[in-house]
Amino acid sequence: MEVYVIGNVTMDETIAVADLPEIGASIHGSHRWVDLGGKGANQAIVLARCGVTTTLVAPIGDDARAEFIRRELVLEPVLARLITIAGRASDLSIVLTRPDGENAIITTADSAQNLSAEDAVAALGRAREGELVVLQGNLSEATTRGLLEAARGRGMRTALNPSPLQPYFAGLWHLVDIAVLNQGELAALTGAAGEDATRQLRQRGVQEVIVTLGSSGAMLASSEQTLTVPAVPCPVVDTTGAGDTFMAVALASACLRRTRLDRTAIEHAARAAALTVGRVGTRSAFPTAQELSAILGNA
Repeated sequence: MEVYVIGNVTMDETIAVADLPEIGASIHGSHRWVDLGGKGANQAIVLARCGVTTTLVAPIGDDARAEFIRRELVLEPVLARLITIAGRASDLSIVLTRPDGENAIITTADSAQNLSAEDAVAALGRAREGELVVLQGNLSEATTRGLLEAARGRGMRTALNPSPLQPYFAGLWHLVDIAVLNQGELAALTGAAGEDATRQLRQRGVQEVIVTLGSSGAMLASSEQTLTVPAVPCPVVDTTGAGDTFMAVALASACLRRTRLDRTAIEHAARAAALTVGRVGTRSAFPTAQELSAILGNA
């Protein structure tokens, strides 16, 4: 089974700050590192490191950042189908990270927002019934809707990580099989919390909902069950990419075992996310293929 992750890829620049700036303030920071990032690339890389056949479809510009992105993706076990958007800058993320590991991220979307639905759907290529399409919130409404409709037309499963939040998500839930989001995003999308909020998404058509709860763990809600899995205790160094790690490993665990999302998938994801938050960086903080193999066992 193949997974198609269609989303953004960025060059990440991380700056360490004592605290996040107030409006109008100027503060000092320390430049820490440059890494590959973007929610689409993050999720695709972790899925591929889990041993899942993964294709990343992502737009890039025609600039120097594009060369950095191409060079770095070659080092990962993911099949990258990069679509050049002429006259646009490749996307960039500025990550501000505090000493407690919490962060704020500013991401450009010059390339992501200009990926056309036609190019994105064409990149699905030989995708077949039962395979999985994974999306996030960086693409345009037309492209996101076009991909979800095309995937449904092929009998594929669809997963959406609604981040960053977009107003058009409200009209897409009937096309989404799996939603993975944090508790803040869930509250913003439904105006509710906990099981009431997940019930709202399922009533709109989502079959399975995963809600990450930070240090309180994660919740899985479906028509068959609602369960909560505790977080794995760990030192928090940098939370960048932890949510992407969690989502990718949960999906990978279910795909490799040819099952729907379950307690085991959430437990695997929690263990992997604990490794990510204990390290600095974006891609460099993700669990290695060897670490993920140990977590997933004989999945």
